[in-house]
Parts: sequence; C-alpha cells; structure tokens
Amino acid sequence: MQIYLDNSATTACSGAAAELVARLLTEDFGNPSSMHLKGVEAEKYVKTAAADIAATLRCKEKEIVFTSGGTESNNLAILGSAMANRRRGKHMITTAIEHPSVKNTMLFLEEQGFEISWLPVNADGEISLQELSEMIRDDTILVSIMMVNNEIGSLQPVAEAGCLIHERNPETIFHVDAVQAYGKFRIVPKKMDIDLLSVSGHKIHGPKGVGFLYVREKTKIRPVLFGGGQQKNMRSGTINAPGIAGMGGAAREVYEHLDEKTDRMYALKEYFSGRLLALEQVSVNGKTGRDSAPHIVSASFPGVPSEVLLHALEDRGIYVSAGSACASAHPSDSSTLAAIGLDRQHQESTLRFSFSIHTTREELDCTLDALSELLPLLRRYRRF
Repeated sequence: MQIYLDNSATTACSGAAAELVARLLTEDFGNPSSMHLKGVEAEKYVKTAAADIAATLRCKEKEIVFTSGGTESNNLAILGSAMANRRRGKHMITTAIEHPSVKNTMLFLEEQGFEISWLPVNADGEISLQELSEMIRDDTILVSIMMVNNEIGSLQPVAEAGCLIHERNPETIFHVDAVQAYGKFRIVPKKMDIDLLSVSGHKIHGPKGVGFLYVREKTKIRPVLFGGGQQKNMRSGTINAPGIAGMGGAAREVYEHLDEKTDRMYALKEYFSGRLLALEQVSVNGKTGRDSAPHIVSASFPGVPSEVLLHALEDRGIYVSAGSACASAHPSDSSTLAAIGLDRQHQESTLRFSFSIHTTREELDCTLDALSELLPLLRRYRRF
C-alpha cells in the first residue's frame, strides 16, 4: 500500500482534469490564437476555464491571467507592480516566511535599488497587523503576504490586512500568494481587498505547468514577458490550452462541496496531530485547529535527521516532505522554521505531512504505526 502525504508539493491530477488535458493534446489541439476552426475550438476551452475559475473567486473573467504556475504568477505580480509603480515609490513589504518565488524576487528587487521591509511572524507563523500598519508608508507600492504558509500551514488574516493596507495607503497594491489556500478556502478578492492573487494548478488536482494570476481591474501592473501579445499583452506566449482546460476543470471540481471536504481534512489534521504529540519527543509546529490550513501538519522529531526519517518512511511506501519541494536542494535550510524560533536540532528533524481530499484515517494510522516503530530505532543509532 502506498501512502502519499506530500500533497502540498503536488496533487494527483483528477480523472476529469486529465481527460480534458488529453483531449486538447490529441483531438482539439489547435492554437487558441489561430483564426481557423481548430483555433476557435481550443479558445472555447480557455474561455470556459476562465469562466469556471472566475466563478470560484466571484470576479470577472478578464481579471484572470493564465501563467505557467505559482512561481510565474508571483514573479508577474511583484515585478510587474514594481515596474509599473516605481516612479511613485520603491518601498515594498513582505513577510519572513514567504515562498522562494516571492522571497528571491524581493531580494532581486533589493539589488535593483528597491527597499524591502520584512514583516516578522510569531511562534505560530502569524503576522501582526499592528506591525504591518507601522511599516506602510506613503511610498509603499506593494505588500505581498501568503495566505497559507507552505511549510507549517499558518493562516494569515489577509482580509483584515487588505482593509488595513488600503486604509493606510489606498495606492498600495496588495498581493496574496494563495497557492496553498485556493481550493481549501472560499476566497473573494474584492471583498478581501486583494488586488493580485497567485494560484497554481497542480496543487488542486490539476496538471503541472499552469497557473493564474488574478489581477483586479484597474490595478497598475506591467507584463514581464514580451512577445506576441497574447492575453491582452499581459502574458505573451502560446496559450497552454490543455493545461488551462485541465486547471479549469480541477477548479470547478475542488469547489464542489468544499465545506464537506475541508471539514473532513480538519478532522484528519486534529486526529493526526494529537497522535503525533503522543509520541515520545515529538512536537507539532504551528497551530492545528481551524485557524490554520486544513491540510498541512509540520512536526519535529529531535534525534532523527529529517532526510533519514523521510527515506525510512519511503521504504515503507509512505511519502512525505522534508520541507518545501521548491527548496529541496536545501531542505533543512528553512527560513520559515527559523522565523518561528525553532532551534537547529528541531529544524533539521522536521517533516511536513500534507493531505488531500483522498487521504484516509487508515493511511494516517499506518503512518503513525511506522513512526512508532522507526523513531526509537533511528534515535538509537544516531549520535549528536
């Protein structure tokens, strides 16, 4: 039996989404920009996907810009805002626990003369709205805050942050990385004062290599890719019709009976976290209730390096993560775990378990049984 608990890295593509992808690769394979019938057929799938996604966000279809995934969406949001608004100011704010596609883009802009303020978090990985308010200035052009942290599942008060940001400076753009939040929460950007919102298809049982950026109407942003002028010049390049169709189908599916799905994942998270804490020398990082994400559990196992435990579980057909898959070259070098105050020993022994709508209690019980057997053995042979 294989047990997959690395759904924050990627999810299995749903059958319906995979069928759409296959159809557009082999049958309705036209280029959506072509004027002949094959192109028109492909364009219909793209328009349907835009409509389906817009319905989940209660926004306009024209506010959806398709990209290659969360990384490109975050880069477009940050670089596009910087280039479009640099005459007004060069100050930007983000948090200490952002995804590398936000953090490294901000570091790049810092090298180009922009000033970046890094908002700290508490031991649960949460920002302070008071500290955010104190950072906002007249020349602040962008605030970028992830809704759900990809490592520990902390949930940020983005609606309250959006209201605060626009009260303090109505011209400041508010960007939210919702890659780990979309499909788990109901997100209405206009009600939450969000100007830009990043999403990735393969986190919601869609295909890899596709995502989108919600761009609120009249938000001042420039493209970062130039070419044939597709998507009203916002994102040039041949439109990925198969990926977009698959993502649209996945978005439609994931929001059907959403409350039931999230209730079930929260119940699994509470159960799994409680059983983990019953194990000797195990701690859970961040919150485990409904004020956190329903699908992510981060736990530290002092005395056992994360990669050793990961591969020991892998030998039993259990797949987990030793950190963000997007920073897998240095899994123990986590800015998130450092930011919440974990010491080096706990950082280097942390695993992330992430669920999907298909995860079962039986799978979690098997994982817990494996951990109960493995931890004493691995600690016995490990010297510190």
